This record gives sequence, C-alpha cells and structure tokens, in this order.
Amino acid sequence: MSFQMSDFGMRAFAPFFMQSASFLEYQERLERKHGRSNCQSLFGMTKIPEITQVRKMLDRGSPDLLYPVFGEIRKRLEQNPGAMAPFRRLGNHVLIAHDGTKCSHSEKTKCKNCSTRKLSNGKIQYFHGMLGATLVAPGHDKVIPLEPEFITPQDGATKQDCENMAAKRWLAAHGAQYASLNPIYLGDDLFSHQPLCEAVKAVGGNFIFTCKPSSHPLIKEYITGVELSTHEVRVKRNKKRSVHRYRWLCEVPLRDGDDALTVNWFEIEIIDADGKATYRNSFITDLPVNAENVAELTDCGRARWKIENETYNILKQGGYNLEHNFGHGNNNLYSILVTLNLLAFAIHTLADILIESWSRARQKHGSRARFFGDMIAITTYLIFPSWDDLLDTLAFIKEPPQPP
Repeated sequence: MSFQMSDFGMRAFAPFFMQSASFLEYQERLERKHGRSNCQSLFGMTKIPEITQVRKMLDRGSPDLLYPVFGEIRKRLEQNPGAMAPFRRLGNHVLIAHDGTKCSHSEKTKCKNCSTRKLSNGKIQYFHGMLGATLVAPGHDKVIPLEPEFITPQDGATKQDCENMAAKRWLAAHGAQYASLNPIYLGDDLFSHQPLCEAVKAVGGNFIFTCKPSSHPLIKEYITGVELSTHEVRVKRNKKRSVHRYRWLCEVPLRDGDDALTVNWFEIEIIDADGKATYRNSFITDLPVNAENVAELTDCGRARWKIENETYNILKQGGYNLEHNFGHGNNNLYSILVTLNLLAFAIHTLADILIESWSRARQKHGSRARFFGDMIAITTYLIFPSWDDLLDTLAFIKEPPQPP
C-alpha cells in the first residue's frame, strides 16, 4: 500500500496528541496482527509509515505549512461567541502574550539552527529556542497557543537572533490576520522599547508591556518628584484583606529625541493588612489610563504570566515534553515537531471548550495525566470506529467495541 502525504504528518502528530511516545508502537502491533489500527480510524492514515521515512519527509518541509491549522482553530473560536467571550477584555479586545523559551539544549548535539551560549564552566551550550504567542485572559482557565516564531540564526545576520527580533518577525508575518480580533499584545520589560511598540501599532494592535523604571531611566525621571494620579481598591480574598494601589502618568516619552513615542505608564502596589508592600509592578501602554480602567489594564498586563505558568509549564511538565530533543534533522525537522506539539495542546484546549463528549470524558477521569493514560490503555488493545465511540466509552456511556 502506498502512503499519502498526510500519513507522514499524522504519524508525527499522533504521539503528541495522544501524549504517548509509545502510541505508534502499540498501533503498529495492532496493524501487524489485524491489518488495521486506531491510526486508520482515529487519525485517518492509510498505513503507518516507518519513522525514518517520516523524519526525512518532515525535514524537507517548513513549519509555516502547518500555520493554517492555527487559523482554523481561531476560526472555530470566533464562530462560537460563547467560546470567544471569556477571552474578551477592556471592551472588545483580546490579549496575545509573547515570551521566549528554550525548547531543548545540549553541550554535544547541535545543528545549523541551534543558538549558542557560553556557560559559567566555559563550555558552549547549544539550544533551540522560540518566541511563543498565546491567547490569554485574566481569570480564564484556558489558554490557546498560536503560531510560534523560532529563534534561530538568520541569513546574513552578524548578531545572534533574539526575542525582540523574533517578535518583530511574528508581527510582520501574523499581525495582520489577528487585527480583526482587536488585539492587545503583552510582553515583558524587554519588549517595552520604541521599535517593538511601533511594530505593534503598524499591524493595528495595542500593547501593554511590563516596564521597570530601573531599566528605563527617562521614564523614571518623569515619574520621580511629581504627583501621580492615584486610585485605591480594598480587596478581600477569603480572610485576607489588602489594598491595591494604582498610580499612573500619561504621555511619557519612551526615549530621548523628537521622534519619541509617548506612552502611558501605570503601576500597581499591593499592600497587606500590616501595611507591607507584597507586590509591585509597572507597565506602559498606548491605551488611555484612568481611574475607571486602571485596575483592568493591570489585570491584563499581569496576564502575561499565563504564557509562562499555563502554557510553557504545561508544555514542559504536563505531558508534552517540550524540552525533549525530538531530533534536529538537517533543515526543519525540530521546528516542525515543536509546531505539531503546540498544535496538539491548542486542539486539546479547543476540545475542552467546544466538544461536549471530550469534556465529559475528561471530567470522568479527573487529571489530564489520568485521562490520557486511560486513553492509551484502552486504545492499546481495542480499535475504535471513531472519536465519538472512543470518548463515549471513556465517559462510561457506551460499551467498548469487541476485541478485534
């Protein structure tokens, strides 16, 4: 039987989606014994390709060939107002958080797409990095990974690639297609500089970036010794009481020079019942800041942490094994495999939001790890005609199929 091109992609995608490096091994065993497996019925493969063939085929491709799938996920969300509403903030905006992360590293294995850094022991570490983008919202327990931008040596560049350069490339490549969502881009202190702020505005976006006065001396100079607008909110959570104190100053130049972009700076300070400051952070934005919206602006700015805590942490510790070296290849193998991994997480989240049978099965099995563990166990021995049959069986509302 000859392979279809989709067989190679699904052969690589299935282990990420099923959260099991051994899934294909079990399905190959079923296929050898019964001539078919869950790869055919659940993932639409005609036959399971051999892994070396898959790696060769994927290495020739480019991760941007997979990016339309992220667009399809976004389209599904937009078509369901109830699914999109929890992501809306500050009126009709959505929040897109950017942050860089290291995917894998080694002091021995490397490829032409690796970045490098010198360790304290004098050795050179080779690593793959990427700038992630994630749809987030404060108070919402779901995050949706978007198209990544890989941090990799650029043709003709004399300096090593970095998060800021990757962010500019991401905005140039994807900013226009997200403009209809009225996005506010979130980033850390590295992002709060004029070139990146201008890049956001050029694609129809707004920004809320962390901005530490210690790393922006001109802003520090402006806010020192002046009377700042102030707003306080008393907060009670469980038995703990605190005061959230907000301060802000509008139309502050971001840098020296006549061409300086003016931004609005604001700060939050949380003070406990004993009068001790337990948290402080500050931001810049191109959006208006006033007593009515400063608290929500702050919540949105602080939601940037969701890309670290609820995206990267899950991808690295929650079964996706993002830091594992899945293989370098000669061209684009690593970046394609990472993109497939991100797509698995995004589709899982979309299923959590939109697919009732998926959510019902998830609830029956509790934790993410137990759900996927039980799914692997049952598909190791039984072949399911469809996803509906599998999910209904996992939800205990349908009898499993007879063993083949």
